[in-house]
Amino acid sequence: MDQDRKVRVRFAPSPTGGLHLGGVRTALFNYLFAKQHSGTFVLRIEDTDQTRFVAGAEEYIQDCLRWCGIQPDESPSHGGDYGPYRQSERKASYRNYAEQLVADGYAYYAFDTTEDLEAQRKLHPNFRYSYENRLQLRNSLNLTGAETQQLLASGHPHVIRIKMPEGETIHFDDMIRGIVSFESSLIDDKVLLKADGMPTYHLAVVVDDHHMAISHVFRGEEWLPSAPVHILLWEYLGWRDTMPQWAHLPLILKPDGHGKLSKRDGDRLGFPVYAMNWQDSETGTITKGFREMGFLPEAFVNMLALLGWNDGTDQELFGLDELVQKFSVERISKAGAKFDYEKAKWFNHEWIKRSDDTTLISQLYSLLIGKGIQGIDEKYLTDVLGLIKERLTFIPDFWEQAAFFFKRPENYDLQAVQPKWNVEKAAFFSDIITRLETFEPWHGAELEDFYKLAIQASGMKIGELMLPFRIMLVGGKFGPHVFDIATLLGRDETVARMKGALEVFNQVIP
Repeated sequence: MDQDRKVRVRFAPSPTGGLHLGGVRTALFNYLFAKQHSGTFVLRIEDTDQTRFVAGAEEYIQDCLRWCGIQPDESPSHGGDYGPYRQSERKASYRNYAEQLVADGYAYYAFDTTEDLEAQRKLHPNFRYSYENRLQLRNSLNLTGAETQQLLASGHPHVIRIKMPEGETIHFDDMIRGIVSFESSLIDDKVLLKADGMPTYHLAVVVDDHHMAISHVFRGEEWLPSAPVHILLWEYLGWRDTMPQWAHLPLILKPDGHGKLSKRDGDRLGFPVYAMNWQDSETGTITKGFREMGFLPEAFVNMLALLGWNDGTDQELFGLDELVQKFSVERISKAGAKFDYEKAKWFNHEWIKRSDDTTLISQLYSLLIGKGIQGIDEKYLTDVLGLIKERLTFIPDFWEQAAFFFKRPENYDLQAVQPKWNVEKAAFFSDIITRLETFEPWHGAELEDFYKLAIQASGMKIGELMLPFRIMLVGGKFGPHVFDIATLLGRDETVARMKGALEVFNQVIP
């Protein structure tokens, strides 16, 4: 391929449902390669299979890419000079090219009915339409010209199949795998144009890549067996000199490494495999996505980039701009990458820690509103986040870790208090509450010094009086430094909580 050719890559999903994380990784690698080479990243919607088309899926795909920050330069909603960007809008051109292949002897009309083919499969369990049997089946290779024309003129249902050559070795240089070879005799005569006039992936992808001047194709390893058909189509249509360079990406594997990761694996093991929530239009069932689980887009993208790629160092945290700088095809692995949900959670934890507070606040407001908490001062919320941030794996964890900052405990961990509770401790807290009502200044360090000196003067053990204090404010044995909690809650709220809790302790605990 001409080294001076402008880089143009494409992500070409089908609008059939949720966007699998493997699809997002394909989009990401396309994006990184394009941006690294000052090229163009194209989104093309492959909607030729109308039986699988799902309303809303195209918008969902674009929303997912937008959330990830890997926006296409050209797409159905942001056109360019190479449209249209939906295959269904190119229908007429596909038939023309299929007919051209028939006229040039590289393809043929096949009139076999579904029943005909089913009968063949019953007779031959490993049946495949190929050079071995094509002359015994109902197609234009086995019919006279007049018979073929009569069937076409009468509107008889038919498909157009590629005529795979016999005994040829087809090879190409994959950017990841090196030279890959195939024996043409082992490949069946794939359908290029279906009975409804729509192309199959094989024809459409070649025609579209040609007309969109695609220079490089990053796609999943599962498409590798289709490569020889596509190579022949590029050659048969006279476009071999402009055929893109290909890179077949390794599979994302199940956590145990056995087989490709699927939605069923996520359902079974309790983790998402879609970028964002997807709702089944027929059943209404919602399949949870990484976004709704509480992943930051930076963490999701970072995690995906390292599924099958690394920069050759021990570095694991990469922002999108840094990925653009460091990405290289040479560092993509040939082997499949095992999905590790615990590692994915680690990435999210690390990105939450390094994220600027202002980028998280809007999400926290939405979370709090969903819990019925409104009117929270932004500075107060920011101060709470500062105490909780390093404890968060997901954004929704904030409520579990920090709910007590926004409402008083409804229950107390009495089992933790009861073993060491006695009259002396009750008297201690009664005295402390009275003294805290006028304590100044209300700062963490001063509060801590005051409290510890009071414990020392009482002659009791510090551990036996710190835990009840925490449970009075929080409700349980968790949360950040207790004096930081008291500082944020303020004197009035701290004293009110201590009074309420002390009353409960004295009533419930003998």
